[in-house]
Amino acid sequence: MDIKSNLTIRQETSADFFAVENLTRDAFWNVYRPGCLEHYVLHLFRDRPEFIPELSLVLERKGEIIAHVMFAWSEILLDEDCLRGFSNRHLRMMTFGPISVRPDLQRQGYGKILLDFALERACEMGAGCIAMCGNIRFYGKCGFVTATSKGVRYADDPDGDAPYFLIKELTPGFLDGVRGTYKDPQGYFVSETETDEFDKRFWGNQFPPKQKLKLPGQLF
Repeated sequence: MDIKSNLTIRQETSADFFAVENLTRDAFWNVYRPGCLEHYVLHLFRDRPEFIPELSLVLERKGEIIAHVMFAWSEILLDEDCLRGFSNRHLRMMTFGPISVRPDLQRQGYGKILLDFALERACEMGAGCIAMCGNIRFYGKCGFVTATSKGVRYADDPDGDAPYFLIKELTPGFLDGVRGTYKDPQGYFVSETETDEFDKRFWGNQFPPKQKLKLPGQLF
């Protein structure tokens, strides 16, 4: 069966905010840490200047939201010794995340359908490349490679060779001659305490309470 049948991709609206945040919370709960932060990042990021509303996209199946992705403007700080040929030391590009798929529908191709569509739109909006943190086994299927292979280092990696820091050229040759450092936009950094307080404001109303569990394979 063609899973693309009965699917619609559209821009998120304010009426979708809670459903999308709850979807994101469900998708990331106890995955990388006990609980999660991603839904609160999304909640706050919509008011930030880096947020790209046109690339806050939902995937619907038969009218029900089953996946979401968010994009933001970001930049690479170029090394001083490679500035020749560049008009600005800050090379503007994009990042994305969180990308969320309803837990019972994960690993069925829906995330790739949404991301491939979003990457095409990002290219149309002028992004020469996309950088993000993720698993190369999945994102390699969407054309991502390790960022260090393109001369871009991750600022938050002390060794400078983070295998999870990935990049994809949307414009061929965009990264030719580039050497520099990437740092995530500040909006991606939120505290666990603030996230817990955010969740509690909705308990018994919208967000259901969930149990935080320490599980094998978590990063934090």
